Formats: sequence, C-alpha cells, structure tokens
Amino acid sequence: MWCKLWFFGAISVLASIVRASDDDVVYCNSTAGACPDDMPCCSQYGVCGSGSYCLGGCDPRYSYNLTACMPMPICKDSQTIFNNYSSKMKSQYSYLGDAEANAWIYDGHVLDDTDDEALILAMPKDSSTLMSSTRYMWYGKVSARMKSSHRAGVVTAFILFSSVQDEVDYEFIGSNLTNVQTNYYFEGGLNWTHSTNVSTTNTFDNYHDYEVDWHEDHISWIVDGEVARTLYKNTTYNATSGDYDFPQTPSRVQFSLWPGGANTSSYWTKVWAGGEIDWNASDIQDPGYYYARLQSVNITCYDPPAGTTKNGSNAYKYVNRKNFTLSGVEFTDDTTVMGSLADTGFDPDEGKSSSSSASSTSSRKSTTQSANHKKTSTTSTATGDAAAASTSDSSASSEGQTGFVQNMQSTSGAKTGSSTQNSTGGAASFSVGSNTLMHILAVVVGLASAIV
Repeated sequence: MWCKLWFFGAISVLASIVRASDDDVVYCNSTAGACPDDMPCCSQYGVCGSGSYCLGGCDPRYSYNLTACMPMPICKDSQTIFNNYSSKMKSQYSYLGDAEANAWIYDGHVLDDTDDEALILAMPKDSSTLMSSTRYMWYGKVSARMKSSHRAGVVTAFILFSSVQDEVDYEFIGSNLTNVQTNYYFEGGLNWTHSTNVSTTNTFDNYHDYEVDWHEDHISWIVDGEVARTLYKNTTYNATSGDYDFPQTPSRVQFSLWPGGANTSSYWTKVWAGGEIDWNASDIQDPGYYYARLQSVNITCYDPPAGTTKNGSNAYKYVNRKNFTLSGVEFTDDTTVMGSLADTGFDPDEGKSSSSSASSTSSRKSTTQSANHKKTSTTSTATGDAAAASTSDSSASSEGQTGFVQNMQSTSGAKTGSSTQNSTGGAASFSVGSNTLMHILAVVVGLASAIV
C-alpha cells in the first residue's frame, strides 16, 4: 500500500529527467480528466497517448472513450515453466497485442538462471523490473512458484491488476523474509486496513507456492497448499457508494521487483519497505543486481459471472462509461492486435503496413547468478518497432521506478508534496527516456517508414 506514496516521489524525478519534452505530456486522471481524441488512451501511468498506451493497462475511465482502449485478450488455461524462457518474452514497448504469440511481456531486466531452472527478475542499481501476462483472467486460480528478493528497501510483488485498478496482492518486503503481505483494492481506492501478514519460512532462500483463488463471491490466498486468508465479497459492501469494494474486473497477472527504499520514496514508504535501499550491497557488487526467481506460473480460468453478455469469445471489453464493475464488461470477437505502435482502438489496423517495414531487433546481454554462485550468461531479444528503445540499459532508470500502484488519489499526493492527484495504476516502470519518449520514438519510426 505504501507504493502509492513512493510513486509520487519517483514521478517527480522522472519529470525532471524528461523536462525537455514535458510540454508534450498530457495527463489523465480524476483531476485532469480524460484524454483528447488525438492522444486517446490513458495508460496505466496516467499519461495520454496511443500504441502501447492502448494495450495492457489502458484505463477506460480516463481514455477519450470506451473504444480507445484495445479489447483485452480472454483468459485461457496455461502452464508456464520459466526454464530458459527469457528469449520467449517480448518487450512491452514492441508488443502489439498478439497474446497467442506472446504469453508474457516485460520492462526492465529478465534473465535465465540455468542452474535453478528459473527466470530471474533483476534490479541493477537505480532500476526496476516488471513482467505481465498478456491475457486477462476474469475469475480463476493462479499459482506462482517463486523466491522473493531480500534486503532492506527491496520489494517483490505478485499481483492481479485490472485496467480499472482492481487489485489482489502478494508483497514481499526484503527485510522481513518470514512474512508475506496480502492485500486487495477496488478501483484503486486507498484503504489502509486491507493488508494482512502470512507467516512462512525464508522467502529468499526457499521456493514457495503462492496462489490466488479468485471467485465471484470470495478470494483465497493460499501459501504452500494452505489457505492463509479468505475475503468474502459480502463483507465489502460500501453503503455510501452502493458497491461492493471487491476486485471483480478482468485482470493481468504481474510480477515486479522495485526499490521501495529509494531516496525518492517518502519517509513512510521507506519505513514500510524496511528502510533505505543499499545500492552498494553485496548483491550489487556480485552478480550486479538484486534479484527474485520465478520457476512457474499456472493459470486456471473460471466461468464469467452469470448474465454476462457474450458477443464473441476472443476478448473482454468495457461497454458502460458509468459502470466499471463486473456488469460493465462483455465478451467480443473484436481484435486485440494493432498494426503498429501508432494505432489505437479507433482503427487498430491503420499502421499495419508501416509496422512490418519499421520492425527492428535489439539484443541485450547480461549476467546472472545461480544458487551455487556460478555465473551464467544469457541473451534476451526484443523485437518490434520499439526494440531499440527497450534494451537493458534504457531500463536503468533514475531510482528504478517499478511498483504496484493504484489510483493515486487525495492523501497520496498530499503526503509527498505533490499538487497533482494523478490517477495511475498497475506495475509501473519508467526508464531514463521515460515511457513517453520510448513511445514517441516508436511512433516516429513507424510514421517515417510509412512515408518512405
């Protein structure tokens, strides 16, 4: 929950980095309002744009209209074993919405640990890492076999997160390796009373199985086969709004490693994260980064709510501008794939020809450390219009800004001295050039190719 406060400090640093282009940034949130028609999609970071802004995490509440965001790829049962898997992942800045071809996307640093047969989420100095499923789950069970990172100020997270900021969390504080925090949010509403701790053995040294079993009427958090917590929907009724403050909209599965103890974080965020992060710790010396390990993810989809309108079976989409609960979602056969990073939900095929001619490939090489401290080398490849902007170096951001954040309302801005109450969401990650600059670069490349 403290990542809400941390984000505001981090966003101010990002603003100073990209000040030269700040005049071009259009924000979307409860204060600024919705995006304009020429930049129609409100990204999970609360910034207006097109292309990748219209895909995973596109917030329909503050986009120009409901058709600006692309439909959300429907849930399918899956099992992912992350042994030698990094080359199969696509950069979020080159992903165009094809969930059949790309099960997982990333921003930051993902490496293969061949000794542990796992994927490493790595966090070099002043950076962060995020990975997301490309398909959405609308009720179901998801399990992850993983090891958290460790040390003060280092936060590992495993969550479900929807485009309207419903959220179900596991969070791991690196200074407290025998407790796991569970939490939930409804449409990003700030509530300090939802978090509970689950006791377990050392989360850095030992693999554990973490599950979320999400039903229409309850959610269970399950650790190593034992139910640790159950939340019932009927206990979440909000008499003021008349809603149940219960996560209920299609959500992506996300994993993150981020520096809650960064020097940009607020005092209380640092306290929650276990203190200031040590960028000179032994992990930073060798292998060169903090890290978490992920061996596998299993997803089992449940049936949608009774009475859901089904006009297809390819994707979910929001259909009611005044209702972003489960009753405002329906099935569609509309495409989830854009032609290029210049496109939007208005006309997703507009840039298809320029996309094929503008595609590029960039390769990145890093080093990882196995459990027996042997070093293994791996190369991850990102392909697409924005690949040149998504190399590992570009993700070594100012104070590594990845954290799971919800709707940044009221107290978040006040406590960090921010005068803007940004509505942002998801597991946000900003690079040196910022997501905005990366996206602008991709659009320019695509348009230039189309002109030629």
